[in-house]
Amino acid sequence: MVKSGPVVTRLEPERPRSPSVPFIGLAEATVLAAIRKSGAPIQRIRPALQSLEKEIGLRYALASHRLYTDGAELLYDFSQRHSDSNEAQAARRLVVIRNRQCVFAEVIEEYLQCFTYAEDGYVKMMRVPVYRKAEVLVDPARSSGEPIFARSGCRVRDVLQWFWAGGSIKQLTREFRVPADHIEDALRVASPGSPGAVYLT
Repeated sequence: MVKSGPVVTRLEPERPRSPSVPFIGLAEATVLAAIRKSGAPIQRIRPALQSLEKEIGLRYALASHRLYTDGAELLYDFSQRHSDSNEAQAARRLVVIRNRQCVFAEVIEEYLQCFTYAEDGYVKMMRVPVYRKAEVLVDPARSSGEPIFARSGCRVRDVLQWFWAGGSIKQLTREFRVPADHIEDALRVASPGSPGAVYLT
């Protein structure tokens, strides 16, 4: 059974330790990561996000292409309607006026560009934004939705497990056809405390 929390969609786990965040929830969480990176407190921005979902008239608005096309203007309108409230100030952190148009701040725009949308307007695939060198994708149609290296299609988890079992980066490069600097990037992201570790669990 799917249940929608205030921001991120979660699943009721079928059994202990089963995945509780579906792909659409991962996309929503990625947008929230961008919001956090912008410095806007999530507890302050929550009313604006709920208003955005209501204005767009869609469930899962954070995973919708309409967020990309209409979201900045709607959030700006929210900040104007609510004047000098803390929520309005938080919403204003997410948008800027550029060439007389309301657009998302650079960090939000950067994360939204990681998404590929399906014909129904929702995210169907995403590039994981925390990697600096490697291009890592999450695609529900491949490898059961686990992160994969775009170049070879192999799972990031498989490469890392081979390394942790004692394989050298040179061996991994040859076996999985992934460049050494991409493997090193994946190891950085998987290190304890990295914000990218969430994509591998």
